[in-house]
Amino acid sequence: MSNKVNKNVLRAGTITAGTALMLLMSSPAFALTRDDGDDPGPGLSVIQTLGLYVAAPIVLFLVIAGLVVLSDKSRKQTKSQG
Repeated sequence: MSNKVNKNVLRAGTITAGTALMLLMSSPAFALTRDDGDDPGPGLSVIQTLGLYVAAPIVLFLVIAGLVVLSDKSRKQTKSQG
């Protein structure tokens, strides 16, 4: 019983330490100072952001799913005919 508790405590400590380490490593992402050679472009509008991160993946998914369905139907037709 005690051995199982120690493993759970060790696992929780490892996850906590790993999460803290990742947060410390990513802290430069929140920096307010600019780096040398940093030249960001203009920001995206709300419509551009929604189009890029919402609409485009949905359209891409539908195109791929449609191609898979069409491919499957054509195989079924050739099997039933042959």
